[in-house]
Amino acid sequence: MRMSVPTFGRRGTVGEVMSEAPPPPLAPPPAPEPQPDPNVKSHDAIISDLRAACLAKLDPSAISNLPAEALVPQVEMLISEIANERRIQLNAREQRQIAAELVDDMLGLGPLEPLLEDETINDIMVNGPNLTFVERRGKVYVAPIRFRDTAHLVNVCQRIAAAVGRRVDESSPMVDARLKDGSRVNIVLPPLALDGPYVSIRKFGKKTIDFNKLVEFGAMTKPVQRVLEICAQIRLNVIISGGTGSGKTTLLNAMSRLIDNGERIVTIEDAAELQLQQPHVVRLETRPSNLEGKGEINQRDLVRNALRMRPDRVIIGEVRGGEAFDMLQAMNTGHDGSMSTIHSNNTRDAVIRIENMVQMGSMGLPLSAIRTQIVSAVDLIVQVERQRDGGRRVTQVTEVCGMEGDIVLLNDIFKFHIDGEGSDGRLRGHYKTVHARPAFQSRITYFGLDRAWSTAMEEAS
Repeated sequence: MRMSVPTFGRRGTVGEVMSEAPPPPLAPPPAPEPQPDPNVKSHDAIISDLRAACLAKLDPSAISNLPAEALVPQVEMLISEIANERRIQLNAREQRQIAAELVDDMLGLGPLEPLLEDETINDIMVNGPNLTFVERRGKVYVAPIRFRDTAHLVNVCQRIAAAVGRRVDESSPMVDARLKDGSRVNIVLPPLALDGPYVSIRKFGKKTIDFNKLVEFGAMTKPVQRVLEICAQIRLNVIISGGTGSGKTTLLNAMSRLIDNGERIVTIEDAAELQLQQPHVVRLETRPSNLEGKGEINQRDLVRNALRMRPDRVIIGEVRGGEAFDMLQAMNTGHDGSMSTIHSNNTRDAVIRIENMVQMGSMGLPLSAIRTQIVSAVDLIVQVERQRDGGRRVTQVTEVCGMEGDIVLLNDIFKFHIDGEGSDGRLRGHYKTVHARPAFQSRITYFGLDRAWSTAMEEAS
């Protein structure tokens, strides 16, 4: 009896079906991830406990009388003893690092201390506890530091504010302050700061910078230096204009070095950072309101009071609001040689900014009257700029000539023009010069500097 061979449709015969490869075996299930033992502390927790134990054994009264250099080795020995008692394995480098961090927390500003000691850093910008940026030579980089947590950073912020008699907390979340060395600090806390406290530090230069240094850095040329020196010597009223971090205060400090030692100078600032070298300097600083919202002394109050202090010159660190009117009044009432800084994009914008700030003071003055005040008060506007190669340069030196109708007439004595970029990435350029007779020629003649002015302008050609 013949048996029929079963078929399987289009797949072919049994033999054909059996010749196919068997299906791959199922992959074994993934091994469960090891769960951390809740009874075993992490390394960070162990170090945190070690810090706390060390702090508990330190005498605060003894610490306050010791310099950091003497305190670090003692704290290091204490850390070693506690680590041995608790059988915590630490090498010498870890012990030194923990000791240095503890001393910085107790006597300084914690993780910010190494950045403050680094002379190549100009600005420190803290964006929450885990991210900090620094500026070196005009370029911004991420700094290899972090705070332990938000509370640690808040504690540092409050210590900075308390050192200058100010406060920063949720009820008063913004403050301007300064460090012991004069560095300017701005702090913003939550709820205004969304990613943790923000701290901006403009470091105070330990080395005084004069005009020769600025020429060496490429901020200006020798003829521009000489012209600015003459403008300071003949007591012109000068406004230095520029953006944030462009070098306004540095240039103001350089120009102020040419003021005669016999003059009485009154300086007015939100956070004192001017470095005047003269012996007769009266330094005034604004004061914020207290917890009850009272007691505020702003720049405008200080400018008005300064005029009663018999100043020869009034120097306002930065004009931001209604005090612009009082600044013009000071410049117009015999205080020649006064100086100030302002934020603006160019010298023409600086005039417009002053107009707007005077109007902010609710003077009710017509625009023509304000412009007349500006022309009578301001002799020179110097524009400084931080350019894309990181360099800070004087880009315009502009005299205020007068008025034609309702328009303020300006004349660029120097204007910087970019020619290109060198192989080192630095911008190359030159100054275009106008040889017209300046509006303050009579003052140049009065001080006997005609020849010096002519020589400087010839060298600039």
